[in-house]
Amino acid sequence: MRHTLRLAVSTAFAVVAGCASIATAQTPAERPATSFPYTPGLDVNSMDRSADPCVDFYQYACGGWIKNNPIPADQARWSVYGKLALDNRRYLWGILEDLAQRQDGRNANQQKIGDYFGACMDEKAIEARGAAPLTPYFDEIATIHSNRDLPRVLARLQLALADPGLFFGFSSSQDFADSSRVIAFAVAGGLGLPDRDSYLKTDARSKEIRAKYVTHIANTFKLLGDTPAAAQRNAARVMQMETTLAKASLSAVDKRDPHKLFHTVDAQGLQALTPGFDWHAYLDELGEGGLGTFNVTEPAFFKALGKMWTTNGLDATRTYLRWHVARNMSPVLASNFDNEHFDFFSKTLRGVQQQQPRWKRCVALVDHQLGEALGQEFVGRAFSPELKDKALHMTRQIEDAMKKDIDELDWMSAETKQQAQKKLAAIVNKIGYPDKWRDYSAYVVKAGDFAGNVERGNRFEARRQLAKIGKPLDRTEWGMTPPTVNAYFDPQMNDINFPAGVLQPPLFDPKMDDAPNYGNTGGTIGHELTHAFDDEGRQFDADGNLKDWWTKKDAKAFEERAQCIVDQYAQYTVVDDIKINSKLTLGEDVADLGGLILGWMAWQTEMAAMPQKAQPQPLRDGLTPEQRFFVGYAQWACENNRPENLRVSAMTDPHSPGRYRVNGLMVNMPQFQQAFQCKAGQPMVKEKRCRVW
Repeated sequence: MRHTLRLAVSTAFAVVAGCASIATAQTPAERPATSFPYTPGLDVNSMDRSADPCVDFYQYACGGWIKNNPIPADQARWSVYGKLALDNRRYLWGILEDLAQRQDGRNANQQKIGDYFGACMDEKAIEARGAAPLTPYFDEIATIHSNRDLPRVLARLQLALADPGLFFGFSSSQDFADSSRVIAFAVAGGLGLPDRDSYLKTDARSKEIRAKYVTHIANTFKLLGDTPAAAQRNAARVMQMETTLAKASLSAVDKRDPHKLFHTVDAQGLQALTPGFDWHAYLDELGEGGLGTFNVTEPAFFKALGKMWTTNGLDATRTYLRWHVARNMSPVLASNFDNEHFDFFSKTLRGVQQQQPRWKRCVALVDHQLGEALGQEFVGRAFSPELKDKALHMTRQIEDAMKKDIDELDWMSAETKQQAQKKLAAIVNKIGYPDKWRDYSAYVVKAGDFAGNVERGNRFEARRQLAKIGKPLDRTEWGMTPPTVNAYFDPQMNDINFPAGVLQPPLFDPKMDDAPNYGNTGGTIGHELTHAFDDEGRQFDADGNLKDWWTKKDAKAFEERAQCIVDQYAQYTVVDDIKINSKLTLGEDVADLGGLILGWMAWQTEMAAMPQKAQPQPLRDGLTPEQRFFVGYAQWACENNRPENLRVSAMTDPHSPGRYRVNGLMVNMPQFQQAFQCKAGQPMVKEKRCRVW
């Protein structure tokens, strides 16, 4: 489930490519693709038939995949999703390389994505510019001579860099109380490490990471020209400021509660939170001086921020801003900055061994900043109307299963069921791509100006988001680009979204029999649908408003069933002695289980509608249809993960590791136990089963 707040994020390579890098050599496989390699939706070569499915079903379904798919040196983790994303990216590479080389016959969008990609790939030009793209930002920071100067400078930096690491984030989103209304949001930020707990945990590994982070900051200051002694002092100062902000920030678990992020204030109330910061000047610089309503997601954070600005002094503020501008921009600069950034954020923090080839990073960045222009090219080549119709058919079957499931719940009252059915009926299905494509005409892309293109892309998106404030809500908008290998539910839009990129084999395989498709894609559709009724989504009504539509008795019954899942997943180990933070993963764990149940129900309906399929079916690949359903489900989750990445994910990722997204469900599914004839007492059989939906 995508986070409720749709705020601009940094567009630096570090964000869009995660563990990015430059590599000069390309393996033979790393050439642009003109077609997708076919991987079946159920791949028997990915299985480990020597494993007992009743002991460790994940090993049984994924053992062959795990053995044959080591983590590439440029990745923090490797998965079935990751491989499909790479296939998509290689396909997009071919499109972009052609458009970058052509000058004639390109339409406006093709010119933009082609010239953007070409500028990004021009390493010689990027190297020649060195750190020059930082100069205008540092000149801005140097104009801060008093606290009166900070608001306007900060607004200009935030527009150019789209980075909530610059103290806080400011953008637009739907009002929690009235989803038809778009208002301004001020959001806590200001950190360089992945999570506030990165600053607060006291174990040896966390202390080691913090020490290496300070060293990295100092190294970056030295690249900026500071003396070693000054660089060390400045790094310590930045760490002190970020730690102060971390202490004032909500935890990842607290941020799952929308009520804790809902604090509307007027202009006077906003000003009162940070008395020394002139919000009128800040908003005026953004071009939004007339705003009168704001949602401040974390008032305590802004109070601490205001106090820090007052007590730390201007030199500390300028130092902090220099660091965060350099952190944001380093992947766009010459290799000395880029490599220093990679060495900490990818190698140290997540265990990645080498940087990604330049083409991967450039494709990802085009997708991030011009995603719907690139998406039009992708959809036109890789997503047929027939594929969209098949996905929509399955989606409607899953919704029918959910309708039936709600009707049959023995723990929910008729009153709450009525509201649940109303919400379900209002959900909008978005399949493949938007009905209305984004207009990029205001975004100027220049050949040969990589850093400038990134900045103009940031400004375009920041302005686009701010322009929504006070305007009618556009419910047709998507939060993911068409080539994305992912899906999401939006609780305020009350819609489920399946980009064309995720509706490709092996995740959605039109050539495959129904059983694995309903296990895999059906389970995923059910997963997103269940998010409308998980611990977070259930707090929003049919119109997407934060509103309690539950009776107290029904809410208590839900919480008791959800607690069963919290208790179950809290026992699972992520890595070393770190257990799953099951309060953080609860929404995804509930959605996984609900999705699989709905996929099963929809598949049974499909079988019943076709009498020939309802007859006993012969074994296929040595598996019954029921077994193929569960193996088909499990194989989307096959993955390998670096221990360093698992440590970070345990703090920040609301999803459980793949092993538990499979085994954690099977122990709660009597249909699985029947399909594989598992006996009481075996690991894949749980005496007390959990079920919410």
